[in-house]
Amino acid sequence: MNLPSEFIARMSDSLPDHQDFLKSYSDEPLAGLRVNRLKTSPEELKRLISDIRGPVGWCTDGFYYSTDFRPGKSPYYHAGLYYIQEPSAMLPATVMDVGPGQRVLDLCAAPGGKSTQILAKLAGEGILIANDVSASRARALLKNIELSGAGNCVITNETPSRLAERFSGYFDRILVDAPCSGEGMFRRDPTTRKAWTVRKPEICATLQREILHYAAMMLKPGGRLMYSTCTFAPTENELMTDEFLAAHKDFVGVAIPHAEYGVEPGLSSKEYTARIWPHRQKGEGHFMAYMQRSAGISHKPAEGAPYPIHEREGRMPASHFRSSHRNAGRKGISLTENAPQPGREYADFCNKHLNIAPGPTYSHGYSLYKTPKGLPDLSGLRVLRTGLYLGDLLTKRFEPSQAFAMSLYSNEVKPIINFSITDNNLDRYLKGESFEHTCAGEKPADGWNLITLNNFPLGWAKVTDGRLKNKYPKGWLMSLRCSSL
Repeated sequence: MNLPSEFIARMSDSLPDHQDFLKSYSDEPLAGLRVNRLKTSPEELKRLISDIRGPVGWCTDGFYYSTDFRPGKSPYYHAGLYYIQEPSAMLPATVMDVGPGQRVLDLCAAPGGKSTQILAKLAGEGILIANDVSASRARALLKNIELSGAGNCVITNETPSRLAERFSGYFDRILVDAPCSGEGMFRRDPTTRKAWTVRKPEICATLQREILHYAAMMLKPGGRLMYSTCTFAPTENELMTDEFLAAHKDFVGVAIPHAEYGVEPGLSSKEYTARIWPHRQKGEGHFMAYMQRSAGISHKPAEGAPYPIHEREGRMPASHFRSSHRNAGRKGISLTENAPQPGREYADFCNKHLNIAPGPTYSHGYSLYKTPKGLPDLSGLRVLRTGLYLGDLLTKRFEPSQAFAMSLYSNEVKPIINFSITDNNLDRYLKGESFEHTCAGEKPADGWNLITLNNFPLGWAKVTDGRLKNKYPKGWLMSLRCSSL
């Protein structure tokens, strides 16, 4: 592998075992996947997929897999049972002590690996705001969140400065997986090597410094901030966090139990930093620093007291924002007492097809949402999702969404059509085909049916006299890319 000469020189000066480090670039990068605990357990996934190998040392939900296995092709992937993720990228959200009921921000969230990991730790309680400034990356984030089945996530497409105006002192936990020079991904992603220059770390550090500034404003007293990168450059790692702590006297480092996770302290040997090295651990290069805001600092509360929104230079122009569904308005969404309420069509669908109470909903135009409890005011922000997108209220009918299907358990829905992993109709369904279907010689019930794989939801179909009209989103097989972050 051809590495930049300036990069080789810097790593040779800083690492005593630099020869082993450089030799590691001739090895194949390690691939991993992480169990989605919103849907299954590590034990059950290992039973379903024999190609799973030993666990990732720093993440009990993470696993390596055999080279013959193609995780993105497995129907279990499309059932949302796991997320394909580079093993080192599992560390920051593992170390973050996120728990049910907390307010969490993933500030640079796309493509969604760390967001889905956080959502599993929230276990359906609390709120995650998953944000990305790039509209195209935010849409990829949206699809990965929907695939996970989580319903307590708000997806925004904003700059950190815009969010800071609204959410001062609001969050219990914030993750900044910062844009970086990507040196830790050289072995895995050739494009990062080609894009690297000797000035790239300093250029990235300027952006990281700004992001951390606004992240600090949004953290509540006693809240914790996780900063991570996938680069080796001290400018973006230890020096960046040293500078941050020097400028923010109300922040202190939080000790990371390195031995417990099998990782090493950062170059400065600070207890609140950690590194993963490709020649010492089974993963690509990664850095993280864990910090906490001191309690007792006074902040203006964000909840119930929305702040004025001002246009700023550098905000993404409206022409760059495209909603992933027809009614996610570019001006954002405000929940008010006078908001339109869902009609009889949704109630009829729930009475006929659900074994559970549907819960409170919010309609925006003719799209219907189930919003997280305690959702803050979002008016004026660019929002792709305000929780779980249930479907559309059309003329005299309700049409359920794919996100709704992925959020359910098979025992919550009636009727269902359950395929086994060897059923030929399973492949036909995932390819978007419509077909005749019987089970034990019996035709399925007419109307909406939840399609499942071994009782794990895959999507919807509408049945008429035994013919299954496929409602699986045509874009999902092509657009749900297997990401490593």
